[in-house]
Amino acid sequence: MYKLGKLAIVCHSDTGLVRDHNEDCVAGDATLGAVVLADGMGGYQAGEVASEIAVQRIMQELHERRDTLKLSEIDGPSGYRHASLLLQQAVLKANQAIYRAAQQQPAYHGMGTTVVAALFYENWLSVAHVGDSRLYRLRGDTLAQVTSDHSVLQELIDHGFFTREQARHAPNRNLVTRALGVNNQVKVDLGESPLESGDIYLLCSDGLNDMLEDATIKHILQRYCPPLEAAGQQLIQAANAQGGEDNVSVILVQIPLPVTPSAHPLPQSWWQRLCHAYKRRA
Repeated sequence: MYKLGKLAIVCHSDTGLVRDHNEDCVAGDATLGAVVLADGMGGYQAGEVASEIAVQRIMQELHERRDTLKLSEIDGPSGYRHASLLLQQAVLKANQAIYRAAQQQPAYHGMGTTVVAALFYENWLSVAHVGDSRLYRLRGDTLAQVTSDHSVLQELIDHGFFTREQARHAPNRNLVTRALGVNNQVKVDLGESPLESGDIYLLCSDGLNDMLEDATIKHILQRYCPPLEAAGQQLIQAANAQGGEDNVSVILVQIPLPVTPSAHPLPQSWWQRLCHAYKRRA
């Protein structure tokens, strides 16, 4: 177990090759240990309004309340750590803000957004998500999808109607069953897991995983990380090379390696050598 040091975070978002504007929104704060990604939907560019509201409100809530809580302490009634409940409340407040904006502006009626948000603290990760934006973890040689999509297609997979490979080519694969801002209330899925040094976490909109298979994502992460910047750019380029049919956004987070003492100590100054010699005579 170790205390989490400063994270390495990179955020990238690209319009892709087909859409005329970008409705994704991303944010990361290494000092706060927080990252948020949202993929908006709705006519008249309302999707980008919804995703921006979601990211701004969640980050604002985390900034205001993070230091007031013992994040790793477990809440008895829910069984979740305070960090997870903080994320949940932040997402619910974002949902209310988007819903109110949609009710007040006719042009925004029906807008919504997916969201995946993660908070890194001590040696733990908390994640909250709604919709089909994803969180992956690369640990050693294993890439795992941490979140489960809230989509019609995922429900069909869960009930055995499609294999994952068949699902990649299924029609209407992007129909989500949950989104922020569509209704006054929304169910937020929470997850918690311990961190390990060297872990790499990837948050992405479906513009990435619709274009690239998990094996390709894993290959790019292993080949180009570190640095995260190169890996993030390569993921965007690879998605566009496969057609870039949607906006594509990625956030990469790397858990720092623990600091170990140097095997080659720095040479001592003449004053340090003199003091050391004096102590030995004493």
